[in-house]
Amino acid sequence: MSETADSHTQSVSQERTSRARWLYIAPVAAFVVLALALGIGLGRDPSLVPSALVGAPAPDTALPPVDDYGPGFSAADFKDQVTLVNVFASWCTSCRYEHPLLMDIAAADEIMIFGLAYKDDPADSATWLARYGNPYDATGADILGRAGIEWGVYGVPETFVVGPDGTVAYKHIGPITAEAWRDTILPVIAGLQP
Repeated sequence: MSETADSHTQSVSQERTSRARWLYIAPVAAFVVLALALGIGLGRDPSLVPSALVGAPAPDTALPPVDDYGPGFSAADFKDQVTLVNVFASWCTSCRYEHPLLMDIAAADEIMIFGLAYKDDPADSATWLARYGNPYDATGADILGRAGIEWGVYGVPETFVVGPDGTVAYKHIGPITAEAWRDTILPVIAGLQP
């Protein structure tokens, strides 16, 4: 064989080896990148979704009451007191999970709690409150979900802490747990009390 043929054969062999190496490296690299992205995403707390409403005035929505369950409410009702606004619905299974804690919070009578019935028939909301108890000082029926849009609701349940100046101080996504109440929400409330 000539030197040229040997050189050409060696060059082709090196090219194939290089291609084969990339065929093994590329999928491994893609897997590592995907695993890192998933690990970062799954490690985040889903209740910490940023809200443009935090630090802004509470939406100026006037809501009619849920049947006979207290008065409705509007942004004017948030003035001069710290208020929890709890977004719930009769069709929400997670709402049932957090409801006993809301009943305990209401029984302590240390903070006003307003319930926003999101995309729910007022009669269904009233039946739900009759069955499980009513922790709310006022309820608002948001039948079409328009108020929920103004509040930036992603789903139910969600809870907002509104300061005495009417500014939204905190948003909790998902059911309130005893741990979230004790470790996160209560300190926010304490920081807003005069």
